[in-house]
Amino acid sequence: MIRRGFQAAVRLGQHRALFGGPQVLPRLNLTSAFGSSTDSLVSRFCPEKTDLKDYALPNASWCPDMLDLYQEFLEKTKTDGWIKLPSFKSNRDHIQGLKLPSGLAVASDKSDWRIFTRCIQVEGQGYEYVIFFHPSEKKSICLFQPGPYLEGAPGFAHGGSLATMMDETFSKTAYLAGEGLFTVSLNIRFKNLIPVGSLAVLNVHVEKIEDQKLYMSCIAQSRDQQTVYAKCSGIFLQLQLEEESPQ
Repeated sequence: MIRRGFQAAVRLGQHRALFGGPQVLPRLNLTSAFGSSTDSLVSRFCPEKTDLKDYALPNASWCPDMLDLYQEFLEKTKTDGWIKLPSFKSNRDHIQGLKLPSGLAVASDKSDWRIFTRCIQVEGQGYEYVIFFHPSEKKSICLFQPGPYLEGAPGFAHGGSLATMMDETFSKTAYLAGEGLFTVSLNIRFKNLIPVGSLAVLNVHVEKIEDQKLYMSCIAQSRDQQTVYAKCSGIFLQLQLEEESPQ
């Protein structure tokens, strides 16, 4: 997620809170962050029944490589412990019944909230992606196909679109693996350009958890692993969401 949220979270840990009296940044029970809590997080994040549109489903714009690898990982959800994550238009839809900790909530009369990677509604023009998560191994695979609205150099995806996709895959993995909520830092080294309309495969791993932070790594490469597009490391802040009060 964005730096502003992290800065606000840090201020919660200082002696003066954003609103009212002193507050302390809540700490997690680290023994449970990588234990049974993962199941409950995944269960809430991936509802079995919902009327919400899942944007991480194949459409006519997907290239053959993306379709093939999607089907391959879909088969792995049946036997190898992988979970296909739905992708709704807003993170609010993934955490229904929960809210950000006190001091981070934002009041607004806006109704059409959209996560940045789902802000381009025309299929195939922006971010086409799907994330598969492996709970026991705390890792994810993201299949990412950049559309023409993400162009940087003619014919190639803008580097910022790949950085965004890495951050998004990090954030989903961090949350499900250990309640990681906010990006503390990203360190990216770009290697090669991604042709618009082609597939990039992002491999994300949680390397360790320490001092209320998740340390993560990502490598983005072609399907055949012959071309590396970028390597990235990231740190995410652990922060527990709160139950919403009944209306």
